[in-house]
Amino acid sequence: MFIDYHTHHVRCGHAEGELEQYVQRGIEIGLDQLGLSDHMPLLHVDPATYFSGMAMPMDELPRYVEECLHLKEKYKDTIDIRIGLEGDYIEGCEAEIERIVRAYPWDYVIGSVHFLGEWDISDFRQLVGWETRNVDEVYHQYYDAVQKAARTGFYDYIGHIDVIKRFGKVPEHDVSELEKQTLDVVKQSGLAIELNASGLRMPAKEMFPSRRMLEYCFQHHIPLTVGSDAHQPARLGQYLDQAVLLLKEIGFKELATFKQRERLMLPF
Repeated sequence: MFIDYHTHHVRCGHAEGELEQYVQRGIEIGLDQLGLSDHMPLLHVDPATYFSGMAMPMDELPRYVEECLHLKEKYKDTIDIRIGLEGDYIEGCEAEIERIVRAYPWDYVIGSVHFLGEWDISDFRQLVGWETRNVDEVYHQYYDAVQKAARTGFYDYIGHIDVIKRFGKVPEHDVSELEKQTLDVVKQSGLAIELNASGLRMPAKEMFPSRRMLEYCFQHHIPLTVGSDAHQPARLGQYLDQAVLLLKEIGFKELATFKQRERLMLPF
């Protein structure tokens, strides 16, 4: 079973390639399932005055879904396309998020935390935000937001659950108990998480999440799916061979897949 559930394309403003190029690349590399999962439009900041190229404009959202549905039908005999969304959790915007989640025929919605307030902790242009903050406090604020996201019921799985480490910012104190607490909330909420391989090409030099978190997931029966977080067609499937190998080493035998908001575990 060769799947990639986390991809972005030109519509979001910071990725390259049209959706159909990702589909064609998926066929080329032999994907069984391809998840199209672009970023939800910004809800809590003004796109006109905020950092450029963060997410698709709101009026593009229906066009995105329409194009996904068209490609799903066009390539139905060649590749299994799943229609998804990376739905940022923004505290205070729950009603708007729920409206988007309920309005379209998603196969799955990824729950990701990028923003703490108006600060995007994953944007390299906003690294200055770390200079005036205590790293330990940021980690606690981040995982609190992830737990709140998991409890909303909006999402099917949590994306890159420890992306807070992306730029190599290491807390002074051990946060392993905080990680476990967050994974416990994920399990209690009936969600899966993803093994996001893109961390290998970032300063963290480690997939999201860490092996210790993956081992905790295995011990506590938290389902896993995988994604490359590709922002270019050429990166579709990147490092997923290493991701699958790591999962097998830990003991996983199945991957979570999603269709019409239902989870199906498949052997790999």
